[in-house]
Amino acid sequence: MAAVLIIGFPAENISAAPVLLADVFYTNVVVAEIPWSIQLVTIPRNNRLFEIQSFHATGRAVGLDTLSDQVAAAATETWVPVAAINGGFFLRDYSQTNAYAGSSRGLQIVNGEVFSAPDGDATLWLDYSGQPHAANVASHFEITWPDGHSTPFALNGPRTNNEVELYTATAGSSTHTSGGRELVLESPAGGPWLPLRMDREYSARVREIQPNGDNHLFPDTMILSIPSGMTAQFQTVSTGAVLRISTRSLPALFTAKTALSGGPLLVHNGSPQRIRAAPDAPYEFSSMLERHPRTAFGWNDTAFFLVQVDGRQKDLSLGMTLAELSDYLVKLGCTDAVNLDGGGSSCLWFDGKVRNSPCDGYERGIANSLLVLRKHLTTSESPAGLTHADALRERNTQNGL
Repeated sequence: MAAVLIIGFPAENISAAPVLLADVFYTNVVVAEIPWSIQLVTIPRNNRLFEIQSFHATGRAVGLDTLSDQVAAAATETWVPVAAINGGFFLRDYSQTNAYAGSSRGLQIVNGEVFSAPDGDATLWLDYSGQPHAANVASHFEITWPDGHSTPFALNGPRTNNEVELYTATAGSSTHTSGGRELVLESPAGGPWLPLRMDREYSARVREIQPNGDNHLFPDTMILSIPSGMTAQFQTVSTGAVLRISTRSLPALFTAKTALSGGPLLVHNGSPQRIRAAPDAPYEFSSMLERHPRTAFGWNDTAFFLVQVDGRQKDLSLGMTLAELSDYLVKLGCTDAVNLDGGGSSCLWFDGKVRNSPCDGYERGIANSLLVLRKHLTTSESPAGLTHADALRERNTQNGL
């Protein structure tokens, strides 16, 4: 198949034969004079055979796995992975917070279930009709107590000294907290309950009050964990009390099925978004001005784009600044795009293997990913004895692709 993607950067080449698999297009674009090595997957929009989903390592809200392992775990009888990129930012494996390594920084929604809370950063979400959206999403997650006052809460991450944390069974076997006070919450009869969804209100009855942390989590309960410095504020709450839990956000994400926080926004309404950060700013911001491996998700009216740029490898690819990545995405045709995690986490998988060259020399364990899934072919569509991937290649061969 002839190359169909010319973006306009100088000395740009298609380094290997492009691949078309089940209407998903992959190619490796090389800009030799810099150099850049860019992995690109293009997916048609509004095709019901495809769905983009977020996935979290181990199928829970906490944990680390390679992108390849996440792809393998996501395969079901209904959906087969076709392509994937690494997802948003996450808590790394520091010894003092080891139990929470892989908890997402910002919002993650998996098949409608809220795994973690928004934190105000740029967030990509897709609604139940598959339409994409991106904006900075602020959390209005709150607990309303029996006396009427409200307290913000975070979800399924490390509990801090000045904020209560709500845990569901997606966080693992227990809360892994130390000290404080924990309220075991159950559903009053007849009310909406788990899994948590965005922009809903839930009633929750206090089943038990535990005087210490690290209590067990079960699928039908939640635990509200209160740090030691805040327990005095809630001494009057007793067993049987009913609390209200709000998962509201701004903007409202009532219809969100899939979401990942990343940031910043790179393209909006067809215009590159300029990154403003001083060179002496904290590294989280100053690194935006430097060339590093990058991952982004973009779209226009007809297609979604998975984009990965290798970096920190002088003979292969230096990486991009966020300004360079924004410009590239606009020239690619994106009307909107969001930056995802980069550096050693930056990775793109397509049709059975990782296609880029990770800067660490191996796949890093990451918290989450964005997957392109395609509905399995039916028996009548798949020649006998072929795997689904083989059948897709066979169909492309028959069509002269």
